[in-house]
Amino acid sequence: MLTELAIRDFAIVDHLELELGGGMTAITGETGAGKSILLGALGLCLGERADAGSVRHGRERADLSARFDIRSLPAARAWLAERELPTDDCLLRRVVTRAGRSKAWINGQPATVADLKALGSHLIEIHGQHAHQALLSEDTHLRLLDDFAGHADTVAELAETFHAWREVRRRLKRLAEDGDEQRARRQLLRYQVEELDQLALAENELAGLEAEQEELAHAEERLREAQFAVECCDGESGGALPLLNQAVSRLSDLPGSERGALAEALSMLGNACIQVEEAGRELNHFAAGVELDPERLAWVEERLGEVHRIARKHHVPPEELVDLHQRLGEELAELDGGDDDLETLSAEAETLQVRWREQALAVSAARREAAERLGAAVQDQLAFLAMGKATFAAEVSEREAPAPEGLDRVRFLISANPGQPARPLAKVASGGELSRISLAIQVVAAQHSTIPSLVFDEVDVGVSGATAEIVGQLLRRLGASGQVMTVTHLPQVAAQAHQHLHIAKQAEDDTTLTRMALLDEAGRVGELARMLGGMKLTDQTLAHAREMLDASQRPRH
Repeated sequence: MLTELAIRDFAIVDHLELELGGGMTAITGETGAGKSILLGALGLCLGERADAGSVRHGRERADLSARFDIRSLPAARAWLAERELPTDDCLLRRVVTRAGRSKAWINGQPATVADLKALGSHLIEIHGQHAHQALLSEDTHLRLLDDFAGHADTVAELAETFHAWREVRRRLKRLAEDGDEQRARRQLLRYQVEELDQLALAENELAGLEAEQEELAHAEERLREAQFAVECCDGESGGALPLLNQAVSRLSDLPGSERGALAEALSMLGNACIQVEEAGRELNHFAAGVELDPERLAWVEERLGEVHRIARKHHVPPEELVDLHQRLGEELAELDGGDDDLETLSAEAETLQVRWREQALAVSAARREAAERLGAAVQDQLAFLAMGKATFAAEVSEREAPAPEGLDRVRFLISANPGQPARPLAKVASGGELSRISLAIQVVAAQHSTIPSLVFDEVDVGVSGATAEIVGQLLRRLGASGQVMTVTHLPQVAAQAHQHLHIAKQAEDDTTLTRMALLDEAGRVGELARMLGGMKLTDQTLAHAREMLDASQRPRH
């Protein structure tokens, strides 16, 4: 259940930290005080769309967080465990900036808004103030019946089968409409892929071929120039080394005194002889390594010519041929595979149709059985809500066409007065009656929910008097085994709560702020008196409020 809600710089709330407990919590305040702010903050923590306008004026961001006790929520714990998040706590946080951007965290780890919404569906259930209007839609009737029946997994599997069946039918239709075009495309692709298969150009092979062609094509030139350089170094006629040796020999034969003056020159010539001799050996080694292979050169040039020819044919640079080969192969595999084979697809479509119908029939049987139980349960609640003479039924009939939801159409029918035939809600119920019917259905749905935290936003609109007190008793009964928070304007409902949260709007230094606080017993009496008689509280109104609170909190047997 929801244990803490923290709000900072959201709408007209500067800072607020609320600790909440189990049971029923009434949320009251004057119109415009900010009750919707509380639910809006909770909604953002649960993944609702963020709005930059919700950031308090003059502030850069709104910071919201909600903490839940999930010890009794195995689905929520499993969701966290699957994502390797801590399961001993559940803290949802949302930050919204003035630019409209938002960030989300779950247990301190960054998360997406979709993650908040998915986890939130296991934590709390919100019944909006316009739920009775949604009851006019048959889609809502079907969803409520399925929720009541508790076969969500079966219905999801049915929808999955339907979507698979529809996809196969779509492909069959496309195959039939584009058959000639696809066959021509397949034939062209097969020819192109076979040609590229024969070429079998490997990744990075083109660069290697070009480098090898460069080396082989200039091998003869490199050998010739290297041999010429060898002759220049050590040729018998005119080579540098013999000439240097002659110079050293003749200078060395000079008389000693003159030879001493030329010592440095003789040293340099000696070093030059060594360097030239060493260079000659290196040049000989290089020349010996140059390989003349005209046959290999011819093969390489022929291979490169084929690569460039096919590249021109496909209007792509040669270096893109490998990627083109892969793309064409994948497209051919998709067109040529069994999935788009007419006979295979026809058989698959028939199999899926049979499977969908079998699943749909099973779901229909479950819905018809659940419809009887739902009708009886709602009928009991209507009697409790002073509509004992009304009759309610959930009618399951066959759809005109197959749908993801199955074969069924569900309508909620009501007869408000004895002797009148049951008719759709939109054609029978008045505003007040529709509110009570909606509440009865929501109470029944909540009793079968696996989520112990429920929020009711003014679902008691349109009722008053003794019926309002009964509505409060219903909500208190729901809260006895979990957590119920209800926004209400009715003192008869608020008096039934186990705890009372009051919301007020205050003006401070040209700034409007919303304050929220859990009321003590005296505060509850004062707020109930305000709800009963307005802002001017009399002793009689306070006494009435005290009597109402005492009677509502007295144990019932």
